[in-house]
Amino acid sequence: MHKCLKHPVFAVLAEVAASEKLEVYVIGGYVRDAIINRPSHDIDIVVVGNGIRFAEQVAAKIGNDVRVTVFRNFGTAMLKYEDLDIEFVGARKESYRRSSRKPIVEDGTLDDDQIRRDFTINALAFGLSSTNFGELIDPFGGLEDIKKKVIRTPSDPDKTFSDDPLRMIRAVRFAAQLGYIIEEQTFASIIKNKDRIEIVSRERITDELNKILLSKKPSIGFYLLDQSGLLKVIFPILSELKGVDVKNGQGHKDNFIHSLKVLDNISKNTNNLWLRWAALLHDIAKPLTKQYFPQQGWTFHGHEFSGAKMIPDIFRELKLPLNEKMKYVQKLVLLHLRPIVLSQEVVTDSAVRRLMFDAGEDIDDLMTLCEADITSGIPEKVRKYLANFELVRQKIKDLEERDAIRCFQPPVTGDDIIKILNIKPSREVGLIKTAIKDAILDGIIPNEYNAAYQFMLEKAKELGLK
Repeated sequence: MHKCLKHPVFAVLAEVAASEKLEVYVIGGYVRDAIINRPSHDIDIVVVGNGIRFAEQVAAKIGNDVRVTVFRNFGTAMLKYEDLDIEFVGARKESYRRSSRKPIVEDGTLDDDQIRRDFTINALAFGLSSTNFGELIDPFGGLEDIKKKVIRTPSDPDKTFSDDPLRMIRAVRFAAQLGYIIEEQTFASIIKNKDRIEIVSRERITDELNKILLSKKPSIGFYLLDQSGLLKVIFPILSELKGVDVKNGQGHKDNFIHSLKVLDNISKNTNNLWLRWAALLHDIAKPLTKQYFPQQGWTFHGHEFSGAKMIPDIFRELKLPLNEKMKYVQKLVLLHLRPIVLSQEVVTDSAVRRLMFDAGEDIDDLMTLCEADITSGIPEKVRKYLANFELVRQKIKDLEERDAIRCFQPPVTGDDIIKILNIKPSREVGLIKTAIKDAILDGIIPNEYNAAYQFMLEKAKELGLK
């Protein structure tokens, strides 16, 4: 018996299967992950029979008010047991219409159910019945593919990918997550069928992109998307970063390769999905801002501003959330050059205060992004930049302790100005408020109420208000 079946829930499943004289199997990702010693809390159970009824019988056996959630349209049921999410389905066979990835489903055998799976490594099953408990059922060589670290379809890949084109991106995702290679014939089929991905919803595609982004080395996935031609179909604006233009013997770096290096760098330090999105998109406007000047060479002036403006449309197109997460990515794209500029010059308190004010609570993530943005192949240059960034970080720490600039809120608000000066809302209120903010950031006055109050009175007098 495999060690993954020692969890008490499998004894319950086996007991109910025996009492009902049913063939029951644990199949798919849980089996794969158990074999490669990868943590998993999602269990898929296949019943040769009625999966929903079996789930209800298992829940009754467990007791403790375990609740079954039924999805009758899909013929599935789910329950939670301790830290596990368990899904039940009857064994089935599927057929597809050309225009849809939604299958026509019929009752089937275990063989039918395994051959409909996307990849051999996901078609593995352990028996849970009394006659085969713990026995590995592997009709397509999935165990050998795990040993060889290969992703391969259990049936003809053209049919597999034409039936459900999302499987093409799932192949890329598993390659990125597991560090596997996609078998040659399978990859050739992805190239051949790449345009079929257009029948898949944006939400499902982006869900897979997020999983690729969260893998240990995301560049693996994006290079495969590019090599297969899928990237140009699902994310053309990212594909436009590719390539190097040369004029008068001068070329710029390949911004696609650079962006993926930055993404890999950031992924060594954080699992923050949105910081990874910022890394991927930080130079997204370079193709739009690229210019060549004989005296300067290639420039990308203003690409951070143009990139920030592009973020909402990119998020909207990919069906990513148009909320604070989008604004966070937009902010980091906008500000990603600021610390780099500071690291190249004499760092003034005023410049650092303004950076802290603009970045707010995201200043640490911004610094992490900027450090990841150093992808030079010259070790001495990298060491110099990182040392300078460390000076900027120390300056931020010192000023935060002294001036409390991070998440800055003015000690005298617009309402205070109106009330104290007994004036109506007006342009002058905004001028005074901005002047107070600038005075604090430039170190003219400390970040405290009394100093801001006196400065307000002086500024009001200058404006002829009092």
